[in-house]
Amino acid sequence: MITMTEIAKLAKVSQPTVSRVLNGNMNVAPEIRERVLAYAKEYDYQPNVLAKGLQGRKTHLLGVLLTDISNSFFADVAKAVEVEARKNGYSIILFNSNYNTDSEREYLDVVRRYRVDGVLAVPMRETSEIWQGYVEKLDVPVVAVTRQTNGLDSVYVDHAEAGERVARHLAHQGYGRFLFIGKDYDLKYVGFRQGLWKWGQAQSIANVVYQDDAQMKKALELYLSGPQCRLGIFAGNDIYALRVLGLLRELQVEVPRQAGVVGFDDTMMGRYLNPSLSSVSQPISRMAQEAVSRLLYRIGHPGKHPLWSCPLYASLIPRQSS
Repeated sequence: MITMTEIAKLAKVSQPTVSRVLNGNMNVAPEIRERVLAYAKEYDYQPNVLAKGLQGRKTHLLGVLLTDISNSFFADVAKAVEVEARKNGYSIILFNSNYNTDSEREYLDVVRRYRVDGVLAVPMRETSEIWQGYVEKLDVPVVAVTRQTNGLDSVYVDHAEAGERVARHLAHQGYGRFLFIGKDYDLKYVGFRQGLWKWGQAQSIANVVYQDDAQMKKALELYLSGPQCRLGIFAGNDIYALRVLGLLRELQVEVPRQAGVVGFDDTMMGRYLNPSLSSVSQPISRMAQEAVSRLLYRIGHPGKHPLWSCPLYASLIPRQSS
């Protein structure tokens, strides 16, 4: 790839002159400007964005840190963010922490080295003081997406409200015992418990921290062998829900007659199963628009500003599985 110095030799001008031309400075003689631009076009000159960052200028790069790109929900989030960034003249660099705290820390260090203009992040633990310490070192604006995060502007779905909505749905469908597949600190679980309490089912819920299919299968066998009432299962994401459906099939449990399943994220694969998966749908495009817009505002208006919170509401899509 050709450099400014090489263009300067070809055009028989100084490197600073080439720099002024390529950076849009009009105080250069027209014939020199045309000559420089002609060589830049002929040799497909590409600006060094990292060098721009080192000089304190904008790189027009946004870092995007996700937790699990294998989850199609996060892949859809990344795609929507890229569309919004491109509309505004920005490119993205994508990082996948894979729910690993060491990877999360390492990638935040990489973000600093790339001198990105700002970061959109899905933190693993949004309330963690360690996470907040990493973010403070970045020295660029950071907006949290999909989760409300302490100390940061956030665009997110109200997970507790969505969990409560799932509880109401399962209670109204006649389920008498309930299981949540996921982490007990997840706000979906908090909202699910609150919803069941409202519907007089507070004593009939259990939480399973997902580890592997064998552990989940044992839990399902245990709860299905209890009192003869239908089991309502709320999975923290569609991946968990699909695994639950597979295990229920192995156990020859009829869905939804004996057990019902609701997922979260409404990924495309769940819509075409038999039975099709009930799930909570998040407004991904709106989330991306709001997050990118806020991040660009922060980039363009440095300094301290009041924290900004943008809660969005999800939709429960009932299908055959519940």
